[in-house]
Amino acid sequence: MTSELERTGVVIVGAGFTGLSAALELKRAGIDFLILEARDRVGGRVEAVRNGLGERIDSGGQFLCEDMPEVMALARTRGKTLVETYVDGDFIAHPSMSAIQAERTYHGAMAIRERMNGIEPDDPSIEGMSVATWLERQHDAADAKTAFRSMIEGLWCLPMDRVPLWYLIDNDRRITNEVPELQYSLHETMQSLAEDLSGDLGGRVRLNEPVTRIEHGRQGVLVVSAKGAIEARQVLVALPPATAAKLDFAPALPSALREALGVWESGAVIKILVRYAKPFWRERGLCGMVMWRDLPGLFACDASKDAEHAALVVFIGGPLALRWQGLSAAALRAEVTTRLQDALGPDAGDIIDFSSRDWIQDRWSGGAYSDLVVNMKARKAERTIVAGAPPVHFAASELSPSFPGYVEGAIVAGRLAARKVLADLQSPIATSASGS
Repeated sequence: MTSELERTGVVIVGAGFTGLSAALELKRAGIDFLILEARDRVGGRVEAVRNGLGERIDSGGQFLCEDMPEVMALARTRGKTLVETYVDGDFIAHPSMSAIQAERTYHGAMAIRERMNGIEPDDPSIEGMSVATWLERQHDAADAKTAFRSMIEGLWCLPMDRVPLWYLIDNDRRITNEVPELQYSLHETMQSLAEDLSGDLGGRVRLNEPVTRIEHGRQGVLVVSAKGAIEARQVLVALPPATAAKLDFAPALPSALREALGVWESGAVIKILVRYAKPFWRERGLCGMVMWRDLPGLFACDASKDAEHAALVVFIGGPLALRWQGLSAAALRAEVTTRLQDALGPDAGDIIDFSSRDWIQDRWSGGAYSDLVVNMKARKAERTIVAGAPPVHFAASELSPSFPGYVEGAIVAGRLAARKVLADLQSPIATSASGS
């Protein structure tokens, strides 16, 4: 390492909510740091774009609820306006069924999920079992099982036969909200909150600077990007596990850590915002929430900012997203419009803007809200990644003890990782190795 190298205390790789939250902790502690972000924006899987009407809309992570204390506190302290998701009126389960049947189906699916979460993740009877295999063995009504499948593949965006049952139980137990997770969105967009956090970090966030290689040893790290190299005492890789696994480490990470990073897979999701001149579904006594029983992973709900900005958000997740990914823009719009008309009536075809974001092959974060463990035996993967290989540390919403896969989880994971980095910086071994 030569004297011409740029130097800092900590390099954070990734400016999603995990990296930004970690950086703010380091700033409060007086630690010098830099964030290197591959994209031309901060936020990671949170993103905002202009739709065809010129409105700024959430094309990535959007929703929050009052049971998510960290993101709610940030939204309030940053002066954001909470938009309550409209839920008055009937929920539609399509193909159509009566309101009583729909409610029974919903509660049946939730009962299956509750029963699943009552199993201990280390129960030997579920060793090697996928969620799909477990569901096949349940004796619930077919409609409830279909709704459960749609819920799981819609939320986790992978086919149930790829997901270990023990992992989903462990993951789901950490999602502890008692009110609906779709309770609120932010009028200013969730992306605006990420931008506010970045603004507090001044010039320490560098965009369009993807990291390609991390050299590490007892003396610290050398973080290499297309724009140069930075020498630091520690590095925090604040990326989803499947993305972090693609980085080049020299020397190679310990085998257990390499294997732990390699057992994750990103799901598939396409997010669509459909704008209307008026919220016609409300006039029919509907809440706008639709679950398609014949298309697991397809879900819609009201995403209107107010009565003048009527909108439905449509999520296409899991195997269905992979099937529809190959459609042209016109064909996708036609497919979604037809499904909305089938469920909500002909007024659903009176669209004034249709904005689609395909996350399936996103270069910098994979395809869905969260990476999932897909190796049935990888029970120690999360613990191994969180332990890291100092001076190389890892953090991601997926690894959070609270709300993994959500913005809330990313904030918690970032703060915890920053405290671990601080502890390592202050340890006698690290201090001696750095010559401080």
